[in-house]
Amino acid sequence: MSCFARPATREITPLWPAAKGSLAQVYKPCIRPHCPACARGDKHPAWLFSFTWQGRRRVMYVPLALVPQLRQALKNGRKLENLLYRNGSQLIKAYRQSLKNTRNLPPKS
Repeated sequence: MSCFARPATREITPLWPAAKGSLAQVYKPCIRPHCPACARGDKHPAWLFSFTWQGRRRVMYVPLALVPQLRQALKNGRKLENLLYRNGSQLIKAYRQSLKNTRNLPPKS
């Protein structure tokens, strides 16, 4: 049995869709010239998704209808990342165990 066995798909499949980044609600003025809310000093809520792509920080506006799905994707992304960290240490432990098992085998006759 290889110590490089694939992780169980039953653990990974429920974690899709997954995303890595952060979601923040911000308040910004709008572009309408005579907006009563902006004239009062109130600002309009907006959602931003920030993430790193190719070493650079990026930000995208998120439509309100997509916020719940993106929240779940971010939650899934954190779970998936933890699974990957866990599998790294399990891989090393399995490798060490396979070395131990091959050393303890009786010689072939």
